[in-house]
Amino acid sequence: MTSGKDDEEFFRQRGFGIKIGFGERPALIVIDMLRGFTDPAMPLGASLDSEIEAQKPLLEVAHQRDIPVIFSTVMYEEADIRDAGIWALKQKGARTLTAGSDAVKVDPRLAMQPSDILLVKKYASCFFGTDLISRLNSRRIDTLIITGCTTSGCVRATAVDAVQNGFRPMVVREAVGDRSKAAHEQSLFDLNAKYADVVTLDETLHYLKTVGHNRPA
Repeated sequence: MTSGKDDEEFFRQRGFGIKIGFGERPALIVIDMLRGFTDPAMPLGASLDSEIEAQKPLLEVAHQRDIPVIFSTVMYEEADIRDAGIWALKQKGARTLTAGSDAVKVDPRLAMQPSDILLVKKYASCFFGTDLISRLNSRRIDTLIITGCTTSGCVRATAVDAVQNGFRPMVVREAVGDRSKAAHEQSLFDLNAKYADVVTLDETLHYLKTVGHNRPA
């Protein structure tokens, strides 16, 4: 068992963290950048200003190059949010994510376009209980550019499910955030070691600007 600065070298020696690499047909997903999560005054909120600024150029390039853009929201419609299941027992803030409330709306600082997909989910992973796999397969997507929040929760769950379902998960370091810096950094380390490539904003923008994926399938 290792700790601290020894971890990276230990994992490298054991063969973890090998690059998956970008594929040929990406989609951009913006996970749960909702007012309920981006407003620090909300029970589930945190300051995600820098992450929003990193997401803006990704959205701009994706829209320019006809790369599919998927936003996700968490929304509960049943009385007493029964559709949250036992997960609602774990965090009181889930009760703010009710259908029709401002909390479930995408942060207006992000340029969501009419052509973008809005994926409604009730749990952590964007794959669980949704039609995301069908949407990606119908567009022949092989690479999922992952942004949003939280790194240790919905971002992590989505990245793990992505690789398990045969997609290349690329987590953009500057464009994901968390309420906890420690949880954020540990999650990025573990994702990069086992499940995804943690990539920079600059290399992702270069990839999106140059990849030839956006021709009709």
